Amino acid sequence: MSKLSMEKSVEAFTVKFAQSAAMTRKGRELIPGGYSRNSFNFGPHAVFVDKGDGAYLETIDGHRMLDLNNNFTVNVLGHNHPAITSALLEAIPSGISFGNPSTAEAELAQILIERIPSIEKIQFSCSATESCMSAIRVARAYTGKTKIAKFEGGYHGFSDLLHISSHPQPGDSGTDADPKAVADSGGIPTDEVENVILLSQNDWPGSERILRTNADSIACLILELESGAGGLVTLDQEFVEELRSLTKELGIVLVFDETITLRADYHGLQGVYGVTPDLTVMGKIIGGGLPLGALGGSAEVMNVLETGQVTISGTHHGHRLSLIAGAACMRTMDQDAFDKLNAQAARIMSEMNEWSEARNSPFKVYGKGFSHMAYAYMNSPELNVRTHRDYWRNVDSAKTQICSLELANRGFFPVHRGEFSLSLAMTDDDISSFIGALQEIVQDLED
Repeated sequence: MSKLSMEKSVEAFTVKFAQSAAMTRKGRELIPGGYSRNSFNFGPHAVFVDKGDGAYLETIDGHRMLDLNNNFTVNVLGHNHPAITSALLEAIPSGISFGNPSTAEAELAQILIERIPSIEKIQFSCSATESCMSAIRVARAYTGKTKIAKFEGGYHGFSDLLHISSHPQPGDSGTDADPKAVADSGGIPTDEVENVILLSQNDWPGSERILRTNADSIACLILELESGAGGLVTLDQEFVEELRSLTKELGIVLVFDETITLRADYHGLQGVYGVTPDLTVMGKIIGGGLPLGALGGSAEVMNVLETGQVTISGTHHGHRLSLIAGAACMRTMDQDAFDKLNAQAARIMSEMNEWSEARNSPFKVYGKGFSHMAYAYMNSPELNVRTHRDYWRNVDSAKTQICSLELANRGFFPVHRGEFSLSLAMTDDDISSFIGALQEIVQDLED
């Protein structure tokens, strides 16, 4: 009989994080749900943090935890990195917010343009959600078409148009061959849903058929080369190359959402694939921990912003402190930094999967192989995740959730849904302790 169960794990979590539970209850008197970001939920409630330093955070419950969440991949340098804190402390005395541009904007723009070959011009916003919205508006103006295509399980922020079929459920989502667009939230108008053409990841015949059939109305195809919040699915190399060729042929703007995957490589994940999109959305690490999003792309497509055909402007777009923190972060993330993170990621994947295979366990760590990965209990060892629907069919969600709860119970803080990201502050010993904890949890579930 297993040493672990959902009941036992939740009970231990509730005891360990009792102060966080109390703070959640207090917060609900003021804030719907207790906090403004429902993705914080970790089992019965969120874990409240007091402070962070390096690779670790400290909770209000008094626990020091290895941070494998890193604000959902934002904190690639870890917490309180001197490059960022010193840059901000130097900048704050000279002013925080202005109705004028600052030289910091061109500085970060230059860094990103030099790194991402597909980007010739760039515009900043407050978040990747906003920059995804900007990408849609730009693509519509450039093409004169209205609808967009996206992948089932692809998350591109919470705007009405894009908060669709990121977390679909079996039963109301159409068939494998013809997935049906479904709103992820109440309050999204039906006509927004009808403007979305849905595709299935890694299904080339289906994607080609749907794109060709709707080519006259599709302004853009927006995708993550490796999806995040909707469940981690990695697109095949050949599949991405075929999509690039087809969208060029059909006059559809190809948008890569690299909000998470910019941490994959010095040139972003598109650099690993060697495929050039028309537009790229960026966020997370480019703000160095402060809110910042960006849309970059070819001068030809971005020209609709230059001419004034498209107008996009917000009070805090290109906020000076976010730009300064972002530049400090990106300068620190040199090739050696990426190499270190990716080597640690490769170690976790290889050691865990070899260990699981040796004991014929269905537990797997998977992903493209950079510093944002996923873990899951499959229903049997031979199964994998290649489309969003594989989460419905192949993943034992209960055992995967137990793994997440147990990691938290044992001093490790991942993303509750079965994802984790590394930070540059992590040592080899940190990686060893994480691997060891995962193996102990699997043994406790199986032995």
